[in-house]
Amino acid sequence: MPWLALFALHLPAWSQFRVEVSGVGMTQLPVVIAPFKGEAQAPQKISSIVLADLERSGQFKGLPAGNVQLDEASRPDWSVWRQLSAEALLAGSVTRLADGRFDVRARLWDAVKGQEKAEFRETVLAADLRLSSHRMSDWIYQQLTGVQGAFATRIAYVTKSSGRYTLWIADSDGEGAKAALGSPEPIISPSWSSSGTQLAYVSFELRKPVVYVHELASGQRRPVANFKGSNSAPTWAPDGRSLVATLSRDGGSQLFRIDLNGGEPRKLTQAGSINTEPVFTPDGSALYFVSDRGGSPQVYRMPAQGGPAERVTFSGSYNISPALSPDGRWLAYVSRSGAVFRLHIMDLNSGQVTALTDTSADERPSFAPNSRLLVYATLQQGQEALMTTTLDGRIKARLSGQGGDIREPHWGPLRK
Repeated sequence: MPWLALFALHLPAWSQFRVEVSGVGMTQLPVVIAPFKGEAQAPQKISSIVLADLERSGQFKGLPAGNVQLDEASRPDWSVWRQLSAEALLAGSVTRLADGRFDVRARLWDAVKGQEKAEFRETVLAADLRLSSHRMSDWIYQQLTGVQGAFATRIAYVTKSSGRYTLWIADSDGEGAKAALGSPEPIISPSWSSSGTQLAYVSFELRKPVVYVHELASGQRRPVANFKGSNSAPTWAPDGRSLVATLSRDGGSQLFRIDLNGGEPRKLTQAGSINTEPVFTPDGSALYFVSDRGGSPQVYRMPAQGGPAERVTFSGSYNISPALSPDGRWLAYVSRSGAVFRLHIMDLNSGQVTALTDTSADERPSFAPNSRLLVYATLQQGQEALMTTTLDGRIKARLSGQGGDIREPHWGPLRK
């Protein structure tokens, strides 16, 4: 497939990230996240993780907490925070218990009214302090916006280092990465199941592209598409019982539905053209995919069981890598103009298209499970990196490793 050359992998691995947030949103809620009592002695600095999460969302602006000493039992002096125009204040504590676990507590206040909004408390293992911090961020996000947060989620991505490819699973901020698979041959197109327990991906370890399904808890995996020719671009049906992938087994590149319980794959497209990069609508009733049936790659939509396809993208002559928001409202994709590949988003209700970036080598967008952020790979200052962006393109965060670059991101579902 000619446009899949975009996915060439030539990256050194690096599993630790530095989050750099840039841009100014239209309306950002000013908040104070006070240093947590006891966090200097804890393995993770909870207040810093929470602040980075909130700022990366584009919804919040962190205000300096100064040298104030606060915890969840404090009675704040509201005149101090009102002078800063703070609208919310978070303070808390982290305490190591006798059994080695940590007691994490926090309180959220409405700084304008001087009233408590909610209280957070949980006890976790030391290894789960980062996850607890992300869950706290989700709690704050929902309290202040009314929308479910997506910080306690995971992303998958691929690196290449010294001729070896690695599939990584990391927190939504890129930290805590763990290798799920290593191979001397390329790994591409990781795709999360709706349960978050499995990944589908393409591996070239058999010297040809083969689709595998990988159980994350056990590490067990099995090939589910190893037919003659190319097997590529898997995507999960929302019910988790089947995949749609691109197979060239019958000549050309067509979409097939593969039942994970076995049986013959069912062909969904018939056109004498390339059809690839399928993604399901959230309700599973339709598929968006890329086809060059009109002469150049464009995004099309058709019923999930196959049938007539309608063209969706008309702005630009080369549009690939569709991603659908879980709320069904947005279509993100990469559009080429000359030698520039740039991330765009379409409001599916109005058809309005907006360019989100000013970079020139964007690829593979993927939505957060709350539909409020996108992750994508791009080239910045000569280095490939993961970025997140708000849907208006105003707030971007670079998740970059000091010694390496990453590709093929896919954002996992909410943890159940």
